[in-house]
Amino acid sequence: VLIEKQRHGALDSPKRTDSWLQGPWSPVIGALALALVGIATLAVVGRPWGITAGFALWGAKIVHAAGMPVTEWPYWQNRALAIDRSVFAHTTSVMNFGLMLGAMAAAALAGRYRPVRRLSRRDLTTAIIGGLMMGYGARLAFGCNIGGFLGGVISGSVHGWGWLVFGFIGSLIGTRLRQWVGMDPPPATPSG
Repeated sequence: VLIEKQRHGALDSPKRTDSWLQGPWSPVIGALALALVGIATLAVVGRPWGITAGFALWGAKIVHAAGMPVTEWPYWQNRALAIDRSVFAHTTSVMNFGLMLGAMAAAALAGRYRPVRRLSRRDLTTAIIGGLMMGYGARLAFGCNIGGFLGGVISGSVHGWGWLVFGFIGSLIGTRLRQWVGMDPPPATPSG
């Protein structure tokens, strides 16, 4: 909050609305909803909520369809059956589809669903490089912020708290890199 005020002068106060459908929604309600979904996933599926395993499967299916022997790779040797099955038989993939559809629905209900149809070459390049780096990092870190942090904390694992520390450090570095490559304007300087 202090950094945001320092850079932009003030925080936008949330607009009030009477509609649960159109938002804005409280961050506390959002955090509680995430916690409930995480706990429900642990109770129903028998493992913490994860996201990136679904993306790894989708990528493996694409690479496998292109003729590469994915099932011989160490990671996929015990998971080869998932490559031959439908993504709808994969719990994490189904949850990912629900997450994406839910995000689009929430944005549409709030009047903020505006897909970008044209990306500059720089934006496309940074998105591809950033996505590959995040995907690789998520596999190394036992998941993204849902699987690595939330899933770790909800399941009682210490690795979730370790993920929080290093995720915070990575976020600080990432915000500086965005400025360095010109994706964010420089911080506002106080006038007066």
